[in-house]
Amino acid sequence: MKPIKPYSLKWIATAVILTLMIFPACSQQSMQRAGQGAATGAVVGAVGGMVSALVFGGDVGEAAARGAVWGGSTGAAAGAMSGAVADSNQKKAQQAAELEALRKRLGDDAFNGLAALVECKHEVAQGYGRTAAQSDNPNFALAGLWLQVITFADSRQEDQARALFPDLVEKDGNLSSESQAETEMQTAQQKLMDIRQEYKLPRDCG
Repeated sequence: MKPIKPYSLKWIATAVILTLMIFPACSQQSMQRAGQGAATGAVVGAVGGMVSALVFGGDVGEAAARGAVWGGSTGAAAGAMSGAVADSNQKKAQQAAELEALRKRLGDDAFNGLAALVECKHEVAQGYGRTAAQSDNPNFALAGLWLQVITFADSRQEDQARALFPDLVEKDGNLSSESQAETEMQTAQQKLMDIRQEYKLPRDCG
């Protein structure tokens, strides 16, 4: 067997060092993507849970927390490479199913609008909200109305939000007056900002 030349050993050593440098970096990037995916999914799930409570009744804070759990698992699964997520496949599948059920309760348009609202894309959120509000499905339509109201409030256009209160009171069996709609709007807006802050997003869209 021929002896290995010194310059060959040098190149082998260099290759090993580069490999050791590259793989940890790739692993770190994949974990960062997993974390970002989990955070994004959790925020959308939390806001979706909050609106679900407005539409169907229930505790807004509890529904938001539950939605965050569903979305967090699903986002991590979507953003991670194989082996980067510790949850079992069964648990991830169950939580993904829960998040999908939330989407089905609110409708695609309202759900997608909430994702835009989380990122302060108010015009996009309003577009989805208007489309959802025209739905023949009364729950989808109500979710669209709430999406518009919260988006107006989030963009500091409270007067336009209040202009929707008569329709909101008419279609929302949980509301008995416009003053109650005002209270619910303020609560939802505060909760939206809390959710953003919790997941390291800008609390206020400015």
